[in-house]
Amino acid sequence: MSKADLLIRAGAIHTLVPGQPPQRALAVRGDRIAAVSPDRNGLDAWASGDTVVIDRPDATVLPAFDDTHTHLMIAANSAHDVPVHTARDLPELLGLIRERAQRTPPGQWIRTTANWQEINLPERRFPTARELDSATDAHPVLVMRGGHNIVVNSAALELAGITAETPVPAGGHIGRDTDGTPNGWLQDNAIPLVARLLPEPSLAQRIDGFRTATQDYAAKGIGTVRDAMVPVSDLPVLRAALEADALRVRVRVMASALGFTTVDAVDDLLDRLEEWRYLPGPWLRVWGVKFGLDGGIEAGATREPYACDHGFHGYLTWEPKVLTEAMDRVLRRGWRIGTHAYGDRAVEQLLDVYAELQARHPGLPAGALVMEHGGLADAELRARAVELGIPVTIQQPLLHDIARIEDTYWGPERVNRLFPARGWIDAGALVTGGSDYPVGAYGAMASVWGMVTRETVTGVRGPEHAITAAEAIALHTTNAVALLGESDTRGLLTPGRLADLTLWDVDPTVATPDRLHGLNPTHTVLGGRVVHGRP
Repeated sequence: MSKADLLIRAGAIHTLVPGQPPQRALAVRGDRIAAVSPDRNGLDAWASGDTVVIDRPDATVLPAFDDTHTHLMIAANSAHDVPVHTARDLPELLGLIRERAQRTPPGQWIRTTANWQEINLPERRFPTARELDSATDAHPVLVMRGGHNIVVNSAALELAGITAETPVPAGGHIGRDTDGTPNGWLQDNAIPLVARLLPEPSLAQRIDGFRTATQDYAAKGIGTVRDAMVPVSDLPVLRAALEADALRVRVRVMASALGFTTVDAVDDLLDRLEEWRYLPGPWLRVWGVKFGLDGGIEAGATREPYACDHGFHGYLTWEPKVLTEAMDRVLRRGWRIGTHAYGDRAVEQLLDVYAELQARHPGLPAGALVMEHGGLADAELRARAVELGIPVTIQQPLLHDIARIEDTYWGPERVNRLFPARGWIDAGALVTGGSDYPVGAYGAMASVWGMVTRETVTGVRGPEHAITAAEAIALHTTNAVALLGESDTRGLLTPGRLADLTLWDVDPTVATPDRLHGLNPTHTVLGGRVVHGRP
């Protein structure tokens, strides 16, 4: 009998094969599952003196989870930035920047983490450029918040040449005081005005950032991430991180076309992407191209006006006909497309564009066109997406974090309808789960708990859209690998598939919501290697 490199004995091993009862032993050879057994000691003969054994009689084993829409690149790049997400109010946030400035040479950039929400602070607002100046006027400062907003100080505004006369880029926003003076807030397509000035960190620093960030993803039960915003210029860094054994999760890249508005820009992206079409091994792959059709929390394109401004409906970042032509180029080059569509007007417009693309390309493979978020999608829009065969990625942790601020912009009724998991599943959609970190917190059970309870920072929102734990787990496992086209190699714990799995102290499939909250795995195993926890 073959010997195992890893042997797991547990109370319940959920293979996720329909109808198969829990197993109790699992053997791994190399990076693949070799055997499973319903008998806890049924695979003992596979063990040798060199076999790593995880013997947890009360543990539950599940496949490792996929986060199908997150921003690992942001997590890695900010691994050593000022941790303003720990601040409880604006004075503490400014104090953290001030402390970093005291040990940073004058003139060097200071940047912060992005996973925080100003509306969840007592002041319920961004810091201003002048307030950031009070922390330091000797350094340009960039405060990140999610992927759609930054706030900078006066030194950064001056370096970028942003003044009262600076025109607002299409699909962007420049915050201003009443006299027109920029107040430091930049949104969406205005962000590159400053972001282009940031100095490049060293390759060693970036690799260390990936090591730190991916280790934390793994510690929260995530085995594969689909990064929804990767510049092509960063692909060599990802490959270097892989070669340095610094990746603790598998990475599926969405090459970023965010901020683009022309077909020529997309053509240039595709030319540069070509050399990355075939990457060896199962750790790093380019999934396709990411577009953005509307704004984020503050600027998602809606049918009805905003609650805070009855003359505002958000904005679209592409002219639809131009977007169709740009996406046509992507499909003709054989890549898949994922598109950010958050508000219902954007969802409707995206389905129109996708329908036109399907008419032009009747032989498109399943999953070639994906909707990212579909946040405000009513029953009619959901039905149309299913009819067109468009999968959707939803992010319950995003709703958890942004409920209060979205109440301000869209009003409570629309917030209650965000990310309707129950409706998508019942309509027959291929729907998957993600975090949208840095706005939502990444983590397997952070997402499962949220989808089961619909809890947010403002309490339970839209409980009719809640789903079961088993359904939520499927969104991150079997559904996720179907979206990625990897069902033949991952997602089930069966012989021949990659040994990507997680161990838990409680059984998430039957645990009460209070047990799911804050729950993390004791072990995460990827390709038969224990990347989190001790054997």
